Amino acid sequence: MRHSLETLFMFVEAATLGSFSAAARKLGKQQSTVSEAIANLEIDLGLTLFDRSTRRPGLTPQGRAMLVHAQQVIEASDRLERAAHRLADGLEPQLTLVLSDTYQSDRFEEILTSFEQRYPALELECMIAERNDVVTLVQEGRAHLGLVAAQADYPPDIGFESVPDRSAIGLYVGKQHPLTKARHITTEMLHNARELRISTYGEDSADSTQRRRGQSWTASSYLLLLEMTELGFGWAELPYWLAKRFAADRLLELQVRGWPKSIQVDAVWSRHRGLGPAGSWLLDTLMAR
Repeated sequence: MRHSLETLFMFVEAATLGSFSAAARKLGKQQSTVSEAIANLEIDLGLTLFDRSTRRPGLTPQGRAMLVHAQQVIEASDRLERAAHRLADGLEPQLTLVLSDTYQSDRFEEILTSFEQRYPALELECMIAERNDVVTLVQEGRAHLGLVAAQADYPPDIGFESVPDRSAIGLYVGKQHPLTKARHITTEMLHNARELRISTYGEDSADSTQRRRGQSWTASSYLLLLEMTELGFGWAELPYWLAKRFAADRLLELQVRGWPKSIQVDAVWSRHRGLGPAGSWLLDTLMAR
């Protein structure tokens, strides 16, 4: 670039203040320095930026157009410097959060708002996954932090802590499903009807067979299970908040002994990679009661 940021600052200040001398005073320079810099900028651009036929030089139409671009260059340079300072301080350039649909908190939207205000330039990626897929994404470094329905155990390299917000899961069918006609729902009746259940990409086939008690269809997301349930394809375990928000008038909750169930949700992260300042702040905030 033939023109320096300092020259662009002089141009912007002169245009804003309407005077070369005023710009020179503000920048602590000689008026001749400012005048010469702007003259050289005009030569470099091949444009006349100021009309000097009057006592107070005013922007030409070309000057007004270039002022916008000059301000954009200066703002971009400022963002570049801020990003460099953040990285030098150890702030991660991007944070990826992988969420299970079993997690629901009235505070989550408020937490995201605070996060955006605290780290406005940080790139945030949110993903949806369930069970082992959440842990695998964190293990492999694809995600920095995960929220997952509490597992019986975790790999040694995975750190975990239970979040204070508990969720609930109930049994649901579409309103046209035959089970809606039964006065009492038994476990045997559920076994004899098609189950719509969550499966994960990393699920072992033997584990899948062991959990299957009758005919079943599977999907990797609760939202897809909800749609399948709405269509009457079977019964499903669904997070309360999901059923209420997206299908309250199209699903019926089954009254079965032991249901609904309270679900504990864990935050998980890699012990090997750790969390940067933004990830640590988010984890601490999620744990706050």
